[in-house]
Amino acid sequence: MATGAKQAFILAGTSSGCGKTTLTLGLLALLRQQGFAPQPFKVGPDYLDTTWHSAIAGRKSRNLDNWMLPDNTVRALFSRAMETTSLGVIEGVMGLFDGLGLDPFCASTAGMARLLGVPVILLMDGKGVSTSLAATLNGFCDFAPGVNIAGVIINRVNTDNHFRQLCAALGRYCRVPVLGYVPELPELHLPSRHLGLVGATGKAINQAPWQQLAAVLEKTVNLPALLNCCQPLRNLSVATLPLPNPALAGGLSMAIAQDDAFHFYYQDNLDMLEQAGVRLVPFSPLADTQVPACDMLWLGGGYPEMFASQLAANGAMRASVKQFAARGVPVYAECGGLMYLGDSLADAEGQTHPMCGVLAGHSTMGNQLKRFGYCEATASHDTLLAAAGETLRGHEFHYSEFTTSLPASQQCRKVRDGQVVRQWEGGWQQGNTFASYLHLHFAQSPAMLNRWFTTARSLQ
Repeated sequence: MATGAKQAFILAGTSSGCGKTTLTLGLLALLRQQGFAPQPFKVGPDYLDTTWHSAIAGRKSRNLDNWMLPDNTVRALFSRAMETTSLGVIEGVMGLFDGLGLDPFCASTAGMARLLGVPVILLMDGKGVSTSLAATLNGFCDFAPGVNIAGVIINRVNTDNHFRQLCAALGRYCRVPVLGYVPELPELHLPSRHLGLVGATGKAINQAPWQQLAAVLEKTVNLPALLNCCQPLRNLSVATLPLPNPALAGGLSMAIAQDDAFHFYYQDNLDMLEQAGVRLVPFSPLADTQVPACDMLWLGGGYPEMFASQLAANGAMRASVKQFAARGVPVYAECGGLMYLGDSLADAEGQTHPMCGVLAGHSTMGNQLKRFGYCEATASHDTLLAAAGETLRGHEFHYSEFTTSLPASQQCRKVRDGQVVRQWEGGWQQGNTFASYLHLHFAQSPAMLNRWFTTARSLQ
């Protein structure tokens, strides 16, 4: 257990794509070099940034999402993750005040900073600007109350003279200290895929570039001053996290797909299952030949389209998944898992690959987003995770479309600023198998797990 005061900060940006993830990874590497054990977090539902956080920090990164989850649950998850460390490093999402709709505190970095009571370190773009940067900073500082912008780091600064000029402008017109800068490093590249980074899964990533970035930041960022911006965390939640019924969960086993094709799982979801008494049994649809003998099966999201030929070639595993579902063992699949359960998958090159054939349907990859963002899904009838009429909150992001004659199980809608801006049907239940494009955080309603466990118990 860590001892002493606990601190945390949120690294925010003025916009998406301003370099938050690169700087977060560099700071995590630097803090480890300095003897800290930083606990990384990511604001929002992103799966990809967290895999990189975990690889660099050596600790599992956690998602903090106050749209899918109640505020008290977010505080409790944050507090639990901070139990074994003294320093939390939270990467924000998009720009500081960008979230869902026009409310600057709804599903935004600013909202999370206010909820947790942690200071904001604002990353600003210094390229091609001087005194105007001061006007931008003052606008951010004055925009909304309750957000403590405690320090600034300037990105894309190429010379010491440029940095001195920016410091002089901010020092004259602003009240927020400049903590350092990040030079342009074109050789440092994060691979992208669809909406963000390729997940740092599979083979161990090359740590050398991040150690090199840490060495640069040690010279260009005043780390002691940054840490001095972080007051001791107060009122860390001691609330007990809601858990599913251990009497239902205890002794059950769950096969969980975990490999390069399927790896989108919230760490807190995995922890919740294990703490309730479920034994998780990882397996690889790419490399293994059969599903482990378990009471339940979970096929998470990922990139099955990138490995479609390998998944198709593993006929033994596809047959095993189909037999598993045919026996009535409860199966839950999210996004990429849904694509794997269908009859076939057409990749981006138009080549069609056979899949498991559990659900009668076909997935087709497109070249643009089909759906992206938070949404609510109300069950049209009883499903594996929800009773008829029950609404769950989740997140969709996918380039594929699943075409099927099966009746949909969910009425889905995107709500922004209190208005329904889009509606559609989704989610499919067949027997004890339920699959949809929706990614869910189980802590919003542990009752969904109780339903899953009850189905598994009924087959024993």
